[in-house]
Amino acid sequence: MFKREGDVCVGRFDQAEAAVLQQVMVEMVTLLSERLDHADPVVARLFPDVYRDDPDVSADLRRYTEADLKAAKLDQAGEMLAAVPPEGGEVRLDDEGAEAWLRALTDARLALGLQLGIRDDTDLVEELDEAVARDPISVRVAQLSVYAYLSQLQESLLEALTG
Repeated sequence: MFKREGDVCVGRFDQAEAAVLQQVMVEMVTLLSERLDHADPVVARLFPDVYRDDPDVSADLRRYTEADLKAAKLDQAGEMLAAVPPEGGEVRLDDEGAEAWLRALTDARLALGLQLGIRDDTDLVEELDEAVARDPISVRVAQLSVYAYLSQLQESLLEALTG
C-alpha cells in the first residue's frame, strides 16, 4: 500500500501484487484498444453519455471527445503498467503520477465492479463472505478479492496523496 514520503507517494508491491496489477492493467489496455462497443455495459460505464435524455447530442459530443478520453485512459493504464516492476518492488509517484494511477484504478474498479455486480463496498463484503462460504477457491472469490485489493490500493493512494 502507499505511504507519503516527502513529496512522493511510495508503494511497495510483492511479486503477487505486481502480477495482479499488471494483469488488471493489461485487461484494461486490451478493452480500451479495441473498437468501443457502447452496447457493452462496461464500455457504457467507462464512457457514459453526457446527455442521457438526448442520445443524438450525446453521440455528437462523443464523436468529438471520445478519442481523447480513450487515449487518456490508455495512457493512465500504460503508466501503471510501466511503473510496476513485474518482480515486485517500489513505486514512487509524484502528485501527477498518483492522480493518473487513481484514475486508472477507478476505471479498473468500475469495469470489474460492473462485471461482478458490485454496487458498493457493503455489497463487496457480503458477496465475498458468501462466495468464500460456498467455494473458497472459486473464480468468483478470486475476482472479488482483486476488486477488494484495488479498492484498498486506491484508498491508500488517495490518503497518501491528500495526507
